[in-house]
Parts: sequence; C-alpha cells; structure tokens
Amino acid sequence: MQQVTIASAQYPITEHPDFASWQKHTEKWVADAAIGGAELLLFPEYGAMELVSIFGGDVRNDIRRQIHALNELKADFCATFAAFARKYGVIIVAPSIPVVEEGKKLNRAFVFGKDGLAGYQDKFFMTRFENEHWGIESAPKQLTVFEAPWGKFGIQICYDVEFPFGAQKLCEAGAKLILAPSCTETLRGATRVHVGARARALENQAYTVVSQTIGEAAWSPAVDVNYGYAAFYTTPDKDTPEEGIIASKAAQVEGWLIRQIDFSLVDEVRRDGHVFNFRDQSRMTMELANEQVSTVFKHL
Repeated sequence: MQQVTIASAQYPITEHPDFASWQKHTEKWVADAAIGGAELLLFPEYGAMELVSIFGGDVRNDIRRQIHALNELKADFCATFAAFARKYGVIIVAPSIPVVEEGKKLNRAFVFGKDGLAGYQDKFFMTRFENEHWGIESAPKQLTVFEAPWGKFGIQICYDVEFPFGAQKLCEAGAKLILAPSCTETLRGATRVHVGARARALENQAYTVVSQTIGEAAWSPAVDVNYGYAAFYTTPDKDTPEEGIIASKAAQVEGWLIRQIDFSLVDEVRRDGHVFNFRDQSRMTMELANEQVSTVFKHL
C-alpha cells in the first residue's frame, strides 16, 4: 500500500474550564477526522497552548511560567492522545507543546500510533519571539523518520520548514512526506511557512502538508492572535498538479482539510520526472556549523 489519507487541521486555540473539557474537545476533533477517512492526523504547532486556559491568571499571564505548568501535564497529555490513536485506529501528530528536558525548554511534537507513543520531533530553529521573549530553546539536533505501513515521513515544525536542511536529510533517509505543523499570527508569517513547504516539496520531489492555528485567544499572551490555513503540496511534475498545489483550505475557517496522497507518484517523478531535483540536490552537502545531526527511525 502506497496511499494514505491525511487530515490537516485549521485549529483554533480554544478555552477550557478543566482538563476533562479539553479531552472531550480533542476527541471530537480526532473522531471527525477518523469519520472522514483519515489515517494520519496533523495538528498545528502550539495547539496545546489552549491547555493554559485551565490554569489561574498567574500562569495565564506569564508566558515563561506556562512552559513549566504545561510540562507538568505532559504525561496526561500524551496518555490522552495515545488513547485516542488506539481507539480510532489512526496515527496522530499531536499539537506541539513546550516541554522541559534536562533543564532545556523545547518545542516538541509527539507522534502516536495504534500502539501508543511512537516518538517525537523537536524544533531546531527558534523564531525571535520564542528565543527573545518566551525562552523556548533550540533542541539537540536529532531528526526522526517515522515508518508507517504506507511509507516514511518526517516533521519540520513551522520555522524549520523555511530551511532546506532538515527536509533534505529526512528525505535522504527515506521520507517522502514532510509534515509542517505551524503557528503564525499574520498573513506574512503564514506565507513564509507555506513558501517554505512548497520549496521543500520541489527540492525533494516529495509531499508536504501544512497545519496552522487560527483565530484569537485574548486570554493567552503567547498565542493570542493566529492566522493560517491548511494545505497539501507536491512537486509540479509528471502526473502531479501544475502548480504543485494539491489542496488548500480558506484561511481562518475551523476544520480539517482531508486528502489522499499516493507515494507511487513521487517514486515515478524521482525515477523519470521532467527534472531530477531530488537526485541533483543529493550532490550538495548541508551541515550545521559546530553541531552534529543524527537521525533515528521509529516504527508505527
């Protein structure tokens, strides 16, 4: 099997009175995607920030305290998505959440399969807001390739997808799909992510899928304003869309964008496309100065 149906979320940051309310809300989203035939669900970057709403004003109003408060919920957060992945028989890329590991504050996207937690991907490159105001730090440079029955995929969180480095290494390791969960507050920010995702699809002759937060959450200073839309991209080549755009959803409209992708089309383009971007890019070597990058493989 080389086909998979993916659901990409246009996701509002919602307010909840308690953790149980958030769980009920999250299950509704997962159930709706599963009913729509999705096998892989992609939530956006920092979608988990809605959990800040269950805390008091002292945490709500302090973006640095929020990191530690959310980290205390990490086990319950993961147990929730693991249970939903098993119940609905899907793979879930959960909304990214700040975590604290060995004293470092990281932006992490956990991935869950039918057997529970499969692994995670941490964000490499920090935006100015994350770095200068929020205190989120660049993660140790480890890329994760997730191996599903239908193919391999990797994750490039928001700003990361604006650089060719990670996607190239993931695709060299066998990925044909790059997921880009994102959180941006303006059309400019959303555009940067989508331009990056389209470029990564072109360079690697692969699929990219973007999920973004939408709407306003005035009670949350970290993610109070959100602008975005979901989209599926690929390389414009033989038997693929002329502009490389498979589908996109109208901006700022809550819901899932669900599409099926076929990896055999990527295989054929890489074998006998009009151009050989992926093959020719492999002749170039990209590294990070002063940092080693490792790749691990996780089975789903």
